[in-house]
Amino acid sequence: MAEIKDPENTILMELKDGTVIIELLPDIAPKHCERMKELARSGAYDNVCFHRVIDGFMAQTGDVQHGDMEDGFNIRMAGTGGSDLPNLPAEFSGIPHDRGTLGAARSANPDSANSQFFLNFKDNHFLNRQYTVYGRVISGMEHVDAITRGEPPADPDRMISVKVAADA
Repeated sequence: MAEIKDPENTILMELKDGTVIIELLPDIAPKHCERMKELARSGAYDNVCFHRVIDGFMAQTGDVQHGDMEDGFNIRMAGTGGSDLPNLPAEFSGIPHDRGTLGAARSANPDSANSQFFLNFKDNHFLNRQYTVYGRVISGMEHVDAITRGEPPADPDRMISVKVAADA
């Protein structure tokens, strides 16, 4: 397990195979980091599915509006919703979309990120300066690699729980 240097800016994401530890980057993307912590603390991410998982690319989750539903309609709708909070302005930086980085999912509008995010399976530098990077996996990337693939997966994996390490 990785050493947690800043518990207030570290996310513990429980997946089916184990815990993924994500170091947030508040100096790079403060608004995105605050939003993730706010949603984690409210329990909004708990039981939310990975609705778009593309082999060799990334795993996307965080639709707190539809992603925790068990019925087929809401699983199909996963990826179209966000939280009740306002959208976030882009916080693009020179941090590359390397394997294990956390990126903000959004629509075509750069300032439309809300609650959804993705974890990169590999270096995806074509996303650089187009999607906000606001964290990186420091432990448990093997659990990310094991997430069931599909758009959406037939039986999607879920984030069992998402917590701020300072609260755990």
